[in-house]
Amino acid sequence: MQAPTVKVFRLLSQSRDKRGFLQHDNLHSVTCLRRVGTNMGIQMRKALLAFAAGFVVLAAGTQNALAGCGTCDKTIVENAVANKDFATLVAAVKAAALVETLSGDGPFTVFAPTEAAFAKLPEGTVADLVKPENKDKLVAILKYHVVPGKVMAKDVVKLDGKRAKTAAGKSVTVRVKDGTVRIGKAKVVKADVNCKNGVIHVIDTVLIPRQKKAKPAPAGVDTK
Repeated sequence: MQAPTVKVFRLLSQSRDKRGFLQHDNLHSVTCLRRVGTNMGIQMRKALLAFAAGFVVLAAGTQNALAGCGTCDKTIVENAVANKDFATLVAAVKAAALVETLSGDGPFTVFAPTEAAFAKLPEGTVADLVKPENKDKLVAILKYHVVPGKVMAKDVVKLDGKRAKTAAGKSVTVRVKDGTVRIGKAKVVKADVNCKNGVIHVIDTVLIPRQKKAKPAPAGVDTK
């Protein structure tokens, strides 16, 4: 039979061993949790850095896309207003109440006559067209300068010999010769002015849609 003192000593030793094991196990668990937390922290930092880098690249790409294009963030009307060579065109667009239309989403392709183009018209033509009573005629003329969709120069040249349908419902002939593009009787002097809602091609002549010739009345019919 073992002495009580020996039993107590053994029990104390076993208790210390268990406490030591538990302490070691707890320490190992804490260490593992710290490692997991550290790894998660590193992964999160990497993810945040990757996101930030992607955002910077996207922003840089957007800036590069707009670099050198001072017209891309403005509408067709805004760009026309900012250019003094379109003063008469802008006045006509306002008189025809087409500002809101040409400021819409579009996209539109506008063949924009310059001041010199309007100067070719017979004297008094513009002043007459902007009168309220001639609004329908003015609207028809202006819409004849608009083609639905965004048609860039590289697309226009493919239309050589063809007719492009305008917003006025009538078509205009496109011709390309020696690198020069003609829309009806007008020559494109500057192409691809990019806008937020389409594109402007500058032309040197105002386009006037052909008027249908009235059929002669049958003999003996009074047309008065």
